[in-house]
Amino acid sequence: MFLSKYKAYTAAFLLVLLGSGHALAQKGDSGPVDFSMRSVDGQTVTSDSLRGEVVVLAFGASWLPLSRTQLQGIRKLADEYSDRGVVVYFVSTESEDSKSKNFASDEQLRAFAQKYGLKVTVLRDPDGAVSKKLGIDQLPSIVILDKQGNVVGEPVRGLDPQGNLAGQLAKSLDKIL
Repeated sequence: MFLSKYKAYTAAFLLVLLGSGHALAQKGDSGPVDFSMRSVDGQTVTSDSLRGEVVVLAFGASWLPLSRTQLQGIRKLADEYSDRGVVVYFVSTESEDSKSKNFASDEQLRAFAQKYGLKVTVLRDPDGAVSKKLGIDQLPSIVILDKQGNVVGEPVRGLDPQGNLAGQLAKSLDKIL
């Protein structure tokens, strides 16, 4: 009995330990989150290159109908906050492997952004490494990073039915600007 309880506690501790990276990052306790993503235009965007800026990372996928609605909110958010020093990115979680059913080429993602009037940089997180670090467990989701690269609050999951993304994020953004 003692051994099975010991195994259960050890397993629970390991799960907490392994999962604590994003849980702590969400609370801002673990310091800046490190990442590197490639844009659909071939540029590399790293967490280090974004230090000093407030960043909004909007995770989604072109195949997801909700992402199309999300794009309207992202566009408005970028327009409203760009002059206040907020940088907004759309992060596609689609695969770069043409054999995957979740595949989207850079050209397809550029066409998607253009079709919906998205003027922010489109980044790729095809293996989910960045979304996992940030505690993203559903699409669409949005993460705010402060000027030091710390995650502000919990990821915003889903969509505001009114499509008012700027209003939904205003309190968090205004607090760190």
